Amino acid sequence: MIKADNINFWIKNRRVLENIYLQLNVGELKVVLGPNGAGKSSLFKILSGEATCKLGAVAYNGRNLQQYNAAHLAMVRSVMPQSSQLSFPFFAKEVVEMGLMNINNHNPTYSIQEVMLQTNTWHLKNQLYGNLSGGEKQRVQFSRALVQIWEEKPYPRYLLLDEPTSSMDISQQHQLLHLLLGLKKRNIGILVILHDLNLAALYADSLILLKEGKVIANGVKDEVLTAENLFQTFDYPIEVLRHPVTGKPLIAPQPVHTNFQQTIKSA
Repeated sequence: MIKADNINFWIKNRRVLENIYLQLNVGELKVVLGPNGAGKSSLFKILSGEATCKLGAVAYNGRNLQQYNAAHLAMVRSVMPQSSQLSFPFFAKEVVEMGLMNINNHNPTYSIQEVMLQTNTWHLKNQLYGNLSGGEKQRVQFSRALVQIWEEKPYPRYLLLDEPTSSMDISQQHQLLHLLLGLKKRNIGILVILHDLNLAALYADSLILLKEGKVIANGVKDEVLTAENLFQTFDYPIEVLRHPVTGKPLIAPQPVHTNFQQTIKSA
C-alpha cells in the first residue's frame, strides 16, 4: 500500500496542497482528477519521491518513502512524468531499456520485446526517439515505465502515471488503460492523473477530485462522480448519466448558455 498522511506542500510561500490523505492498494487503479492548477502534479511528485513535503509523510508498504535509496525505490515503484526530455539521440528501444536500470530482471530482452509489442511500439524500436511523433514518444515512455515492473515479483509494487494519454488518439488511450487493467492482477497498484472524465469513469476503481490543493471527494467512482462534486471541482455544470452498454458513469457536460455565469454564482 502507498499511504499519504496529511500532505501539505508549499511553493514560494504558497500552499499548493492542503491536508491530503490517500491510500493506493495493490490491485487498484486510482485516478486523480481536477482543473489546471489543482495541485495534481505536485501531489504526483510527492508520491513518487521527486519532491518532499515539510508537513506530512508518504509510506510505501509501511516504510517511509524517505528511507528508500534510489535502487530500492526503483524496485517498488515506476514513474512516468507528464513530460520527458532527452538530449541525446537514443533509439526507441534504448529508451525503453532505461526502465531496467537498477532492476534485477531475469530475461530483459524478452520483457522489452513483450512490453513494446503490448504498447504497439516494437516497430519503432530502431527509430530515433527525437524523430517520433508526440503520441509515439508517449507510448515509448509508457513502455519504459511499464518494463520496470513487468516481470512478476512476490512483493507489492506501484505504477504512477502523470497524464499518460495526453498525446494519444482515442484508440491508443483505451489500449493503454485496458493494459493497466491487466497489470493490476500482478500485485501492482496504479495511480493515474487524467483530464478525461469519461476515461476515468470507465477504467478507475477509485478517484480523487482535487481543487486548489484540497480534496473535494475521495472514494469509489460511483460515490465520487456526482453532478454536485464535479460542479464543485470544475465550476461547470455536468450531468452524470449511465452508459447504455457498460452501466458505468457517463459524464455529459452541459452546453454553455447565457445563464451559465448566473448558475455558477448561485451554486
